[in-house]
Amino acid sequence: MFAYLTIVEQRIVEAQKRGDFKNLPGAGKPLTFEDDNIPEELRLAYKILKHAGCLPPEVELRKEIRRTEDLLASMEDAEEKYRTIKKLNLLIRKCNMMRGGPVNFDIPEAYEQKLVERFGAQKSGTAR
Repeated sequence: MFAYLTIVEQRIVEAQKRGDFKNLPGAGKPLTFEDDNIPEELRLAYKILKHAGCLPPEVELRKEIRRTEDLLASMEDAEEKYRTIKKLNLLIRKCNMMRGGPVNFDIPEAYEQKLVERFGAQKSGTAR
């Protein structure tokens, strides 16, 4: 076993002398350990998903929430905004339930009247 480690060490030193490790991505920057906040039993699964280009369900859901908020900001029709706000609140509730942490970290739900006022006047005579 020790002979194997000696060979490995020699090859690393030779590669360093040749300059094989220069200009690598992240050279000169501190290492980041992304696994620190992930439970140990999920680390391998998340690593496989990450290398496959997949995201954890909570991250995917948060991205969908951001897309829905962006869509909502560009809407003109009050009825369409109302339906989109209902969808947004459902996504937010789902995300908050998935996370399972303290309530003070929950994403606040979007409220129809505030958003309709912010993004444009509501059609007259439209009741909710």
